[in-house]
Amino acid sequence: MSYIPLISSGVAGPLGALHLPRLWLKISLEAAGKLAPGYPGFGAGYDQMTANQLGFDGPAAVAFITANKPNYPQFEAWVRQNAKKLTKADIQRHNLAILGYCHGDDVRKGILTASGLPDDGSVLPGAIDLNNLDDWQEFHAAVLK
Repeated sequence: MSYIPLISSGVAGPLGALHLPRLWLKISLEAAGKLAPGYPGFGAGYDQMTANQLGFDGPAAVAFITANKPNYPQFEAWVRQNAKKLTKADIQRHNLAILGYCHGDDVRKGILTASGLPDDGSVLPGAIDLNNLDDWQEFHAAVLK
């Protein structure tokens, strides 16, 4: 059985960094062989952005989660020990970058089309909202249909 990661990139844990809980979930699911097809455990988008902006090594995070299978607070403790950019200002800059990111036209159109929505400007264009739609559509197709 595989799982669509339904924790949104717009969710933060106690540290306050957006996307970090989703990053943990995706890597954890991949390490367990349970991540739904089409989802990277650690990808080039928000995952790499989060690692870069908070100052930790993405492959090291993958290795830690794969070897230790931590719960979320344990992963966040690892981030606190290994990240180099965790001031309130660093986290705020990171969160603003996550909130402000928009997909390109082709990705937006693909997600909206798959969800049966028009690409007429009536849907918020931020990647968080579009990714949520994409996850919900994938979940519906895989589990509810």
